[in-house]
Amino acid sequence: MDCRVLSVQSHVVRGYVGNKSATFPLQVLGFEVDTINSVQFSNHTGYEHWKGQVLTADELNVLYEGIKLNDVNHYDYVLTGYTRDYSFLDMVVDIVQELKRANPSLVYVCDPVLGDNGAMYVPENLLPIYRDRVVPAADIITPNQFEAELLSGRKIHSEKDAVEVMNLLHSMGPDTVVITSSDLPSPLGDQYLVALGSQKKVRTDGSMVTQQIRMDIPRVDAVFVGTGDLFAAMLLAWTHHHPDLKMACEKTASVLHHVIKRTMTYAHEVAGPNRRPSPAQLELRMVQSKADIENPAVVVQCGRVDTTTRVWLHDIRKRTVFFFLTDQHGRVHTKCGRGE
Repeated sequence: MDCRVLSVQSHVVRGYVGNKSATFPLQVLGFEVDTINSVQFSNHTGYEHWKGQVLTADELNVLYEGIKLNDVNHYDYVLTGYTRDYSFLDMVVDIVQELKRANPSLVYVCDPVLGDNGAMYVPENLLPIYRDRVVPAADIITPNQFEAELLSGRKIHSEKDAVEVMNLLHSMGPDTVVITSSDLPSPLGDQYLVALGSQKKVRTDGSMVTQQIRMDIPRVDAVFVGTGDLFAAMLLAWTHHHPDLKMACEKTASVLHHVIKRTMTYAHEVAGPNRRPSPAQLELRMVQSKADIENPAVVVQCGRVDTTTRVWLHDIRKRTVFFFLTDQHGRVHTKCGRGE
C-alpha cells in the first residue's frame, strides 16, 4: 500500500529548497508526495534577484477543500517547514488535526523554523502558535538549539540541560525531538558540532522507554541552501524505515554528508581555482546523489546517552563527516555562523 506524504513548504523554479529539496528524495525512497507550495519563487532568496508569489491562508484552504471534495485527503505523513504568516500556520494546524482525525496513525513532521544564534527570523507572534498549537500537534520536530529554547522556555548550557529541554518538548506532544545543532562544547574540540536527539516509545507491556542520542560532527566551512528541508524529509523517511532513532539519524546525516560533499566538489570545479562559488553553483546536487539517497553509506555514527550516568557511549573521533547549522532559508552555516 502506498505511503503518502502531504508536504506544505516553499517552491522554487530553479534550485533546491522547501518542496524541491524534499520531494525527489522522498519519492526515491518510495513515498508518494503531494505538495502544496506556500510560496512560488523563481529561485531562493540568496540570489541577487528573485521574483514570485506567496500563498495566503484562504488560498491554502481552497486547495485543501479541492482535495477533500475528491475524497483523496488521506495521508500517512504531513511535512511542514518555514512560514512567516500566522493565519497560514494556523490553517496548517487545522488541516493536520483534521487529517489526524481521519487517520489517527498519521505522523506530523515539523521543522519549527523560528530563528538561530539568538535572533528570530519570523514575526514574534508566531512563537505562541508554534508553542501552543503546532508542537502539540507534531510527532517529530527538528529545532535548532535556539528554537528548542524558545519553545521550552529553558536555556541550554550543558548536555544535561539539553536532555531536560528535549524532555520538556516531549511533554508538549512530540514523541521524537532532534536538536539539529547546538552551541555545546564537543570533547573533540571547537571544530566539532554537537547535535542531540530523543525518542519516546511505548513497549508492548505498556511501559515507556526513551532513547537519547548524540552526534559530535566536524564543522564545514560552507554555505548551502535547502539542507534543512532535506534533513527533515530524510528524518521522516528513515524513521519510517527504521523505528530505531539511532539508525534513522545516522542515515539522515549520512545522506546530507554525501549530498554536501558532491555539491562542494562540483561548485569548486565549476567556479575555478581561488574563486568563490556562486549561489547557482552551490545548488544541491540532488539528482546526482540519487544512489546515496537510496542507500547511503553510513559515515556518521550516533552515541547513545546513558541518562543515569551521563556517559556518552560512542566516540566518532576517527570519522570524517559533514553537518550543518541552518537559517530561515535552509542555508548551511558552519564556522561563520549565519550567512547573508
